Amino acid sequence: MLAFHPPRRHRGFTLVELLVVIAIIGIMVGLLLPAVQAAREAARRMSCQNNLKQLGLALHNYESVHRIFPPSSVTVGGAANQPWSGQSFLLPYVEGNNTYNLINFSIGYHSAGNRDLFPPHGIAATRVAVLMCPSDPNDRERIDPASSQPYHYPLNYALNVGRYLIYNPVNRAEGGAAFAPNGRLGPAAFVDGLSNTIGLAEVKAFTPRFHDAVLPVGEPLFPAEVSANVQGGAWSATNGHTEWVCGRAIHTGFTTTFTPNTRVPHLVGGQTFDIDVSTSREGRNLTDATRGVITSRSYHPGLVMVAMMDGSVRGLSDSIRGDVYRALGTRAGGEANTTE
Repeated sequence: MLAFHPPRRHRGFTLVELLVVIAIIGIMVGLLLPAVQAAREAARRMSCQNNLKQLGLALHNYESVHRIFPPSSVTVGGAANQPWSGQSFLLPYVEGNNTYNLINFSIGYHSAGNRDLFPPHGIAATRVAVLMCPSDPNDRERIDPASSQPYHYPLNYALNVGRYLIYNPVNRAEGGAAFAPNGRLGPAAFVDGLSNTIGLAEVKAFTPRFHDAVLPVGEPLFPAEVSANVQGGAWSATNGHTEWVCGRAIHTGFTTTFTPNTRVPHLVGGQTFDIDVSTSREGRNLTDATRGVITSRSYHPGLVMVAMMDGSVRGLSDSIRGDVYRALGTRAGGEANTTE
C-alpha cells in the first residue's frame, strides 16, 4: 500500500516581510547616499585644488622667465579693445604651448588672425581644462545669440585685482592686489609676503552681471548697497566669467569687497540674482576708472579654494572675517601677520 504524503508548502515572503525589506533597503540607501555624495565632492575638491596648484606653479614659472608676474590685462596697443587675460599668458606653463604659439597677442582674440587659426569657433571658444573646476555644473560653451554658434568658454579661477578699485587709466592707480592691468609686479612688490597674498580664487561660470555701469566712488559696505546704487550699464543674467581670454575683471578677475560666497542680490523681472558689477571695463577708454564688486564664489559647500602667491593652495571659509579676507587680498597692506 502506498504511503500518503501531503503536498509540501513552498513558503514565500509575505507582503509585510517584503515591505520591511524594502524599508530597510530605503534606509540604507538614504544613509549611504550622502556619504557617496560627500566622497564625490571630496574628489572634485581635490581636483580643483590640483588645478590651482598647477596655476600657482605656472605663475612662478612665468616669473622665472620674465622676472615679473603676468598683468591681469594689457590695455594699450592693438588689443586694447579685446585685452588678453593674465590666464592666457600662462598657457605655455600649463601644457598649452601649442595654443600659445598660434596666438597673435598684438590683436584681439576675435580678430580674424586669431579666430581663423582655431577652427571651428576660434580661440575664445576653446576650452582650457585647467581653468575649469569639476564642481561647476556650467562647464560648457557660451553661445552667441546672433549666430547660435559657440562664442566664448568660461573659467572658474580668477585673478585677485583689488578690493574695489581695479584701475584708473588717468593716474594709473590700481587695486594694490596681486595683479593689475599693465602690471609689472615682481616678488619684491609683495611686501606682505607671497604666502600672505591671494593670487587666484574660484568664481562661478555664467554669473549674472552688470558691466560699464555707474557705481559710487566710495566702496559699498553691505551687499544691498550695490543693487541700490548701480546705474545703467549692460545687464546679463548669465554672461559674467564666461570669457577666459578676456583680461577684464568682470570675466577673469575678482575683488575682495565682500567675503567668499557673499550673496549680492539684485531683482530683475521678479527674480533675484546673485550679481557681479563693474564700472567701465579696462581698456574701454582712457578716462573712466574701473571699480568692481566681483565676488569669489564656488560650488564647494562652505568655502572657496584659493591659490596664494607662493603657490600654496587652501580653502577659505565663507565665515572668514571681512578684515582678514581683505588683508589677504593686498600685497603691501602691512598685514603680514594676519591670521584667520
